Amino acid sequence: MKIAVLGTGMVGRAIADRLSTLGHDVVIGTRDVEQTLARTEPDRPGHLPFAQWQAHPAVQLMSFADAGAHGEVVVNATHGALSLSALEATGAANLAGKVLLDVGMPLDVSQGMPPRLTVANTDSLAEQIQRAYPEARVVKSLNTMHADTMVNPSRIPGHHNVFVAGEDAEAKEAVKSLLREFGWPDEAIMDLGGIKAARAVEMYGELLFAVAGRLGTFDFNLAIVRK
Repeated sequence: MKIAVLGTGMVGRAIADRLSTLGHDVVIGTRDVEQTLARTEPDRPGHLPFAQWQAHPAVQLMSFADAGAHGEVVVNATHGALSLSALEATGAANLAGKVLLDVGMPLDVSQGMPPRLTVANTDSLAEQIQRAYPEARVVKSLNTMHADTMVNPSRIPGHHNVFVAGEDAEAKEAVKSLLREFGWPDEAIMDLGGIKAARAVEMYGELLFAVAGRLGTFDFNLAIVRK
């Protein structure tokens, strides 16, 4: 399958690398290809410059628009505060009719950690994306755990969950299929219903970072345990 991953940060790299390893035709989208490749210093969290990271020559770096045109499925792995502008650069025509897996988190770290949410309670980033691109088939998922766990759930022992939310049943099934390829078993995938449920999983972001700060690691995940 042709998949476009928007965003060259830790999450975008992890997802693109895993999808490529699984045999998909993957490209990564960025705002300015030359600028991205020209960076020589690690980013703020200390990740390698993209040009040094790019271990898979088959994962081509493209502009947002070219990546969007390439992908049959589009993954938004951009910083939540920049997601809408990144999707605008991708272009509505390149998103129309496609499954748009939104992994973005609307986080503000300007006042330190844990981050604050830029949107909460009465709205979500996923809903904003769906309103802005009504012809896209937006599904929220994979935003309640670290990037390494997203694409390799077995790194966390035992039962734990991943959530999906969206209005289009077929789009959710397509995302669930990708989750299964990542290694998520059916019993771990919880469908929360419509896109409005994205508010709940996005608002978990503050707790995610608070727990990580307490534990000193992101190697954990939510597990729903019921009677």
